[in-house]
Amino acid sequence: MKLYRNFTTQEEIDLEYNLALTIPDTREWIRMYGPRSSEVRRRLRCELGVQFGPTLDETVDIFPAEKSGAPVLVFIHGGYWFWGTSKDFSLMAAGPVARGFTVVVTNYSLCPKVTIAEITRQSRAVVAWLHHEVKKFNGDPSRIFVAGTCAGGQQAAMLVATDWESEYGLPRDIIKGGILISGVFDLRPLRYSYLQPKLLLTHEVILQQSPYLNIPDYGPSLLVTFGGIETQEFQRQSRDFLEAWRAKGLEGELLVQKGKHHFEAFDGFIDEHSELCQALVDFTIRCEGLA
Repeated sequence: MKLYRNFTTQEEIDLEYNLALTIPDTREWIRMYGPRSSEVRRRLRCELGVQFGPTLDETVDIFPAEKSGAPVLVFIHGGYWFWGTSKDFSLMAAGPVARGFTVVVTNYSLCPKVTIAEITRQSRAVVAWLHHEVKKFNGDPSRIFVAGTCAGGQQAAMLVATDWESEYGLPRDIIKGGILISGVFDLRPLRYSYLQPKLLLTHEVILQQSPYLNIPDYGPSLLVTFGGIETQEFQRQSRDFLEAWRAKGLEGELLVQKGKHHFEAFDGFIDEHSELCQALVDFTIRCEGLA
């Protein structure tokens, strides 16, 4: 019996989605986040643990640009919705801040304490809050971009699909562009994976929280990217989502980062001179109609 596409066993699905099975030094990559993030917080001006919502988990860490009126990059961390905090991913601010962005690294409640739907609510609340508050941190509320990796890529995709005007009373184009890095846009296979005991996915959550199944009629331009040596499923997820996005007449471009695995696909944000940071700058210029 097929579980999803041509997969018939959990073991087959886990080989595609369990990073520890495909990247031998997975734990070393995760362990280095803490020290490198601490170094970035020491080096850069930052406002930590800024509350945007009513629960204790609803905070953001903000790294203001030097000059006012800066573009804003909202970064949503990965960790398959059950691991990590904003403090683990402060290092993602280093490159974009050096390129003139105000960077907002979000914190959110984790599964299984909450559902993915609640995480999406919190991510949307960040954007709504920033629309009113980001000027205090040298950001321009009309220049908000969202980015995320893995689970954060799913969250960023949900944000660009949000009807901001009718649901929040905010400008329809409050998000100017999305940078989706190695995202999971179709949650259906995860229900049959090692992740299910942590995510507790239901049929309703899968239908409502899979960006691939919820392509909007209106949305900003996207930059979809992944590592060239990631698993076939991670590559397919991004390609299929981008194809579905474009099929609706929406704009999106693809960047395959050659020779990079899942963790290397987003660590370009650490280095202002990296391919990913340059792609971010070029993408924002195109989105703002300056090129």
